[in-house]
Amino acid sequence: MYSMTILFYISSFLAIVSTIMAITRFHPVHALLYLVVSFLAVSLIFLTLGTPFIAVLEVIVYAGAIIVLFIFVVMMLNLGKDTALQEKHWLRPKVWVGPSLLVLILLIELVVLLLNTENREMEIVAVDPRKVSLSLFGEYIIALELVGFLLMAGIVGAAHIGKQKKKVLHRFLKEEKIEP
Repeated sequence: MYSMTILFYISSFLAIVSTIMAITRFHPVHALLYLVVSFLAVSLIFLTLGTPFIAVLEVIVYAGAIIVLFIFVVMMLNLGKDTALQEKHWLRPKVWVGPSLLVLILLIELVVLLLNTENREMEIVAVDPRKVSLSLFGEYIIALELVGFLLMAGIVGAAHIGKQKKKVLHRFLKEEKIEP
């Protein structure tokens, strides 16, 4: 039980640190890397609390689907030659060191948690996926639909912004074409 508490606090600390790093990063790719670490840490928190189904949902829904959506939006917004050079700069090894170390700590925690065979005092209650779906599509249907609309609006907005060409701010700043 003592090791579970330690793992819980380590995961909580990593979730807080990686969330702060995700918020404070200037480049969206860096922020997404730390956000993935944050989602994995929260999943491990759920696992230490004895809710493996919610931990798996956290990985599948958030660390999987939502991050793929965010990466898709970032890719749509980063169009052009300048952004290709910028992405090469972002993908240097020093960018991956922070998130990689945090994920390595989480992986070590997960291995310790899975290899821990001592008696656990927590009662693990099986959550039926049917109960989760009835809850989502029952009392929380409005919130679920609003989140869907919000995500769709974000994708449409990103597509609209990504297709915009640079506009001249004033007519006197336009370059005039000289015809022979």
